[in-house]
Amino acid sequence: MKKIIYISSLAITLIACESRTYEEISDNTPIVEKITYNKDVKPIVEANCVSCHSPGAQALTNYDQVKTHIDNILDRIQRPNGDPGKMPQGGALTQTQINIFIKWKADGLVEN
Repeated sequence: MKKIIYISSLAITLIACESRTYEEISDNTPIVEKITYNKDVKPIVEANCVSCHSPGAQALTNYDQVKTHIDNILDRIQRPNGDPGKMPQGGALTQTQINIFIKWKADGLVEN
């Protein structure tokens, strides 16, 4: 009789338990810091853009200029290789660098 009660209890316990994977119960959302101009974007601009886009009509030497032209920048840095409008001229940003610009815009174009 004890064996039947034990098996019944075990069966009820197993039926009552949910079967969920670790991924279903864990918060696997990646923790990603907010992208800012000074910390993330400015170093890329200084290394890849300022040599051609220094003071003048198409300057990209400060936060306001880069923020104002972000849509054009995103268009130009994402063009395919061989496109005459691709920037930077004579090279390309890495996909990680491009993603920083995309996320910076999505995060609200934060300066600091």
